[in-house]
Amino acid sequence: MDSSQAVYNALKISGINFVVSLPCVNLSKIMKMVDSDKDITHVPVTREEEGFGICAGAFMGGKNPVILMQNSGLGNSVNALASLFELYKLPVLMIMSHRGTEGEFMSAQIPMGIATPKVLDALEILYFNPKTPEEALKIIPEAWKIAETEGTPVGMLLDIKFW
Repeated sequence: MDSSQAVYNALKISGINFVVSLPCVNLSKIMKMVDSDKDITHVPVTREEEGFGICAGAFMGGKNPVILMQNSGLGNSVNALASLFELYKLPVLMIMSHRGTEGEFMSAQIPMGIATPKVLDALEILYFNPKTPEEALKIIPEAWKIAETEGTPVGMLLDIKFW
């Protein structure tokens, strides 16, 4: 199974109907699938914190939000995650292309690749790291259910080798 198709299928199974995205080559196929799906509202943004604000509003408006982003943008998102999502118990599923992991070709991505799990741990955000498309297809709906039930962000780290 194709990695992008597995993630898209998992979003559909989960009942996700609102997706915010930031530019990312690894996530570009998923963005195209989401963009062509009439049942999903897709909002491309240029800043992560803007995307999280939009996801919060979408949830309050009755939507099930996901943000598609690179892990490098997690640092930009700390305040929104800690003060908005934590404070108001809002769910969001963060599907992150985990750059800087084994197989990364761009050395500038490695420091944030190493820091990403530590940042999520510091924020006490649960995250998953599926290694295959089949695992992602199973884990993403479970992760959304946790986010929705507990009113919390949940992360999905998709390493370079996932793609």
